[in-house]
Amino acid sequence: MGTGKRGLIATAVAVVCAVTVLAAPGTAFAAPHPDPESTSSASPARTPGPDLEAVREKLDKLYRAAARATDEYNAAEEKADRQSAEIVRLAKKIVKGKERLEQLKKRAGAAAAAQYRGGGLPPEARLMLSDDPQEFLDGTGRVRQGHHATKGLIGELTRTQQDLEQYAKDASAQLKKLEAGRKAKAAAQKKIEKQIAQAEKLESELREEEQERLAELEQKAADEAQTAWLDSGILAEIDGKASAQGKKAVQYATAQIGKPYQWGAEGPKSYDCSGLTSQAWITAGRGIPRTSQEQWKQLPRVDVRQLRPGDLIIYFDDASHVGMYVGDGMMVHAPRPGRTITIAGAGSMPILGVVRPDAG
Repeated sequence: MGTGKRGLIATAVAVVCAVTVLAAPGTAFAAPHPDPESTSSASPARTPGPDLEAVREKLDKLYRAAARATDEYNAAEEKADRQSAEIVRLAKKIVKGKERLEQLKKRAGAAAAAQYRGGGLPPEARLMLSDDPQEFLDGTGRVRQGHHATKGLIGELTRTQQDLEQYAKDASAQLKKLEAGRKAKAAAQKKIEKQIAQAEKLESELREEEQERLAELEQKAADEAQTAWLDSGILAEIDGKASAQGKKAVQYATAQIGKPYQWGAEGPKSYDCSGLTSQAWITAGRGIPRTSQEQWKQLPRVDVRQLRPGDLIIYFDDASHVGMYVGDGMMVHAPRPGRTITIAGAGSMPILGVVRPDAG
């Protein structure tokens, strides 16, 4: 076995092994003042609680930072899947190319041996020794054809060898990209876990009644935003009808109501915001980008007044959240860690824009 062959085999084996390893997942509210009667010398004064509105705003920032990091994680994962598939494709090409090269080498060896056996004498000598001049002329024609065939065989051998070398280079480049993507994915995961841990710690330090009040403040902020959106008269202008695919997407998304949010999840037991919308549309027969940011970048945009059930509403300036419009000014979404998939007001968060997966 030649060194070129050993190198190609080693490359193919290394590529397949590497793929296996790398692919293996509002209004501020002051804290209540103590009751004067409860501050007697018989019982110590109660420590004032935290400013829950400030806590709500801080939690919102932490969870939005986690959402941005989740988009980074999901994008890295999606890219890694594509790179892994490309590496596998190249590995298969290397194996097939190696097999083809072996076949060509055998044919070239056989042709060389046949040429040696029949070409030891010069043409004049073979003519003199031949009993049949016509047979000699026919043989000469076959030899000429053999020369042409041999040239073609050598050319195919060269091209196959060059193809194999290019496949190996491409596979090596894809492996480097895959490794870089793996590091980006790990870094995004650390960001997510850090932000969520900080938010959970902040919430855990609240007393039970403070947690209930915090939930009320969150709902109040959402309700105020939704009311302001509806007061603009927007709903009177929205009368779009869902397409057949849009109905299927809405049916899928609403069937997941009550399931928990989990960053990076695409179902069936849990979802993040873009995991829910992407899976809903895949089920409806239309593949869309995995992340809310890519959904905003790649999908056709429509005016908010043209909303119809199944459209995706992208939220915040950084496109870090997405929900699916279901009609009557409402949307379904996976809110954040610690929450479940639910129906909410379409205007309960700052709307960046609307995209339509099945436009046209």
